Amino acid sequence: MTTTMHTWEQPLLALAHDAWHSLTHTTAVHGVRDNAVLDEAYRYCESITAEHSRSFHLASSLLPSEKRRAVRALYAFCRITDDIVDQPDQDAESTLAQWRYRLDHAADETDLVALAWTDTRMRYRIPRKYGDQLIDGVARDLRQQRYASFDDLATYCYGVASTVGLMSMHIVGFSGPEAIPYAIKLGVALQMTNILRDVAADLASDRVYLPSSELIEYDIKRSDLDEGRVTDRWRRFMKFQIARNRQLYEESWPGIALLDPDGRLAIAAAANLYRGILDDIEAHDYDVFSRRAHVSKLGKLRRLPGIWWSARTLRFDGIDA
Repeated sequence: MTTTMHTWEQPLLALAHDAWHSLTHTTAVHGVRDNAVLDEAYRYCESITAEHSRSFHLASSLLPSEKRRAVRALYAFCRITDDIVDQPDQDAESTLAQWRYRLDHAADETDLVALAWTDTRMRYRIPRKYGDQLIDGVARDLRQQRYASFDDLATYCYGVASTVGLMSMHIVGFSGPEAIPYAIKLGVALQMTNILRDVAADLASDRVYLPSSELIEYDIKRSDLDEGRVTDRWRRFMKFQIARNRQLYEESWPGIALLDPDGRLAIAAAANLYRGILDDIEAHDYDVFSRRAHVSKLGKLRRLPGIWWSARTLRFDGIDA
């Protein structure tokens, strides 16, 4: 199986490789001597994951225990970062700067997420720059609420989602830098699914992530979005968005074969379960205004055997540059 490199991927690859080459070797969390404190920190991250993302919690449960707790520390780091930006009653820029400092030092044993994430980052030699790129990507929400084109939106998706995939890759284990384009593409696919699912919630925060040029192309106005109109124009627009999103999932799929065998099922499950949200959007006539699309717990469990078989039999055949 091969995949095509899109023009919008080139600057994202440059960002990823810049972070890759910035890696410096470190092996210990500053100031932490008590394993019991670290265990508490990891348990706290697990509770955050269970509370905020049932899909991620289920997918990560398919990992071996050490990797499982590490990716949940990653999730908690991402969750805290996202929550800082979404709190309207604080100086988010200042709070983000403080958060960066805490992550760099992790000296306060009561700062559980910072402790667990810093320990994970050092244990798995995750380039710090990926985390910085994620914080920068999330901070973009403080300054930008519209995206002119898909290329511009893909850069945003890299910052808030592809970076997560790249960091997860270090935890799961991977063959080498040839896996990077697939992690980038999967991150964009996952974030685009979020965007299509969360149109109504984003509108409530005066954010429209859907590319403006494509809304214009399908003659969809802001008033159509605000009023939640499911018209034929909206259906055609969503069919186009979903088709492109599914193509991204297809193109990212071969990269799962580049991961360590004990991590493939978890990443395959995360991708497949999220992709199922697109099916739910279609099943409800593209209405993302009056309901939030999801895959039920039973639906997730029904998908797992097929996901297991697909991940087990997947082989990597290369990439077309």
